[in-house]
Amino acid sequence: MTDSISPERRSRNMAAIRSINTKPELMLRKALHAAGFRFRLHRKDLPGRPDIVLPRYNTVIFVNGCFWHQHPGCKFARNPQSHEAFWKAKLDRNVERDKCNTAELDDLGWKVIVVWECELRDSTDFLASLVNLIRNEIPKPSHPSTSVQLFS
Repeated sequence: MTDSISPERRSRNMAAIRSINTKPELMLRKALHAAGFRFRLHRKDLPGRPDIVLPRYNTVIFVNGCFWHQHPGCKFARNPQSHEAFWKAKLDRNVERDKCNTAELDDLGWKVIVVWECELRDSTDFLASLVNLIRNEIPKPSHPSTSVQLFS
């Protein structure tokens, strides 16, 4: 199937997609800050350059776009119908890189939380429940050896 817009327009659309400071990321950062959490952004010294780093809690948060990181079972994670081989290879590399980064962070002793774009888009209550979950479930700094599985 051919693309429904011109190659020039498609190029402009793709160039406008941001990798940092996205709307879902800003929503989560605002909610965390309002709840009293202090964090660092996009630390280059950590694998995968996590979107949000809570150093006090030894926790990182990735805010993943459903399309770019192929959220399993999500309606926004569909593959483009033009240049299928290119997109399949590119998106598969993203998923594999995510797995490697998560494993490296885990080996370094970081807790990893992945928040999907659709979760932030579909539910206004999700942010509040996520902040409460982080507040209640992440071990306090005095107990760094406790491991908590927040999301699958």
